[in-house]
Amino acid sequence: MRSVRMRILAMLLVLAAVGVGGWQLLPSDGSKDRTITVGTTDAVTSLDPAAAYDAGSWALYSNVFQSLMTFDSGGTTPVPDAARSCGFVGGGLRTYRCEVRSGLTFPSGRAMTAEDVKFSFDRVKKINADVGPASLLSTLGSVDASGMTVTFHLSSPDATFPFKVATGAGAIVDSTKYPKDAPRNGYQVDGTGPYTLSAYTKDKKAVLAPNSHYKGAVSTTGSPIELRYYADSDALQKAYQEKQVQVATRQLPPKMLSGLSASDPDQRVSEADSSETRNLYLNTRQGTPLHNVLVRRAMAWLVDREQLAATVYDGTVDPLYSLIPTGIVGHTTSFFDDYPSQNAEKAKALLEEAGVSVPVHFTYGYGIGHGAGKEEAAELKKQLEASGLFKVDVKGYEWTDFQKRWATGKLDAYAVGWVADYPDPDTFGSPLVGTGSTMNTGYSNKIVDQLILSSQKFADRSRVDDDFRDLQSDVAADVPLIPLWQRKEYVVSSEDVGGISYLTDGTGVFRLWALDWI
Repeated sequence: MRSVRMRILAMLLVLAAVGVGGWQLLPSDGSKDRTITVGTTDAVTSLDPAAAYDAGSWALYSNVFQSLMTFDSGGTTPVPDAARSCGFVGGGLRTYRCEVRSGLTFPSGRAMTAEDVKFSFDRVKKINADVGPASLLSTLGSVDASGMTVTFHLSSPDATFPFKVATGAGAIVDSTKYPKDAPRNGYQVDGTGPYTLSAYTKDKKAVLAPNSHYKGAVSTTGSPIELRYYADSDALQKAYQEKQVQVATRQLPPKMLSGLSASDPDQRVSEADSSETRNLYLNTRQGTPLHNVLVRRAMAWLVDREQLAATVYDGTVDPLYSLIPTGIVGHTTSFFDDYPSQNAEKAKALLEEAGVSVPVHFTYGYGIGHGAGKEEAAELKKQLEASGLFKVDVKGYEWTDFQKRWATGKLDAYAVGWVADYPDPDTFGSPLVGTGSTMNTGYSNKIVDQLILSSQKFADRSRVDDDFRDLQSDVAADVPLIPLWQRKEYVVSSEDVGGISYLTDGTGVFRLWALDWI
């Protein structure tokens, strides 16, 4: 007890010494009512959880909707949010049951029930939007609801299902406000998250007010937030430097990121490891220029990731040689093992074996305004064309248009960043390389599909290492994609805003409620 008193006395002496300035380190009265403005280049595809599967949309969903489960900051195991409890019942990992938390109310005042949960999951699968998250629920067979109990019946054992429930695919909507078989039109949101959406202008801003009726895993709903969307990284940088936003994240220009210093007294900087990756996806369908696996392998021999990371990204990303990034169970260097260095002679030999005309001509698309996509495309075009073996037509598209083009097979190749849905290798499996994958490359390999299903049978996720090592070896041989890099996570803020290190951590949750005034 004496040591506690001494520490308190020491603190009082320090505060007395620094005077008024010291007290300003503490939140002032009424600071919780002041709006914190956050800037990002991540666009929102849709306000309806059944119609979007992208980082910008899901970042917003984390705040205005609840899922039955969620992730604590830095956690790797889902914890209850809209649920009071969840767990598998019986044996075989095929029945998952949750008790919905009582007292949850939608903006209309109507109480949430298990029927709302069933409705939300059923409509994701029924709508099955081209750019929606239905593929994430591929093992979900049916859902039963009774009172406050919801039971999920799975078509195959799936130890990762609790992780999927905790994502934006599991966002719970008001069944009286959303159509059951089509995305909801307009800009209304009816969820039970830590925030309510009080105003929204597409591609401009989302105004979020703390939800006083929220009950769940979050202990405090935080300050009011205005989330502003910028067309590109340069616009975001300008807005931050001109103090139009207090917080900036995803994505600032590489040159700015490479010059950030944690010792800068005028701002706060958070730099952390991330499981976000970026791949070049290749359309493998019959009749496309990249259908032949030998052509795709030739491309893999020509990509220089080290050069890409150093020049386009100023060292703010790390070259990636595998489907699964560093820090996630199952990570390998399969593409380095198969294609250890750039080799135009090996690429030429493969194209001769394939019997195709040289140069191989194909289209390459990227999303405008998302990081350094334009500069990256130019560098990859340069690398592939330097050998004289390929001719690449590069074009950028507005984000929503870009998504629709790759989802409908209209592009031969396209670079897309992938933010992990949850901290498990499974999120890099079925959505990226499984049959009917979200990335829609047309790739299908029965052995890869079987390895994905096999890995889902292990509740102990450390036991899936071998399955994913084998899977990545097959992917390196088939080349439905070419891994490019793994991102570091950067967030910057003015010196009077705290909590930025908790904003994002690779669990797929965007914690705006963690931000506060200092």
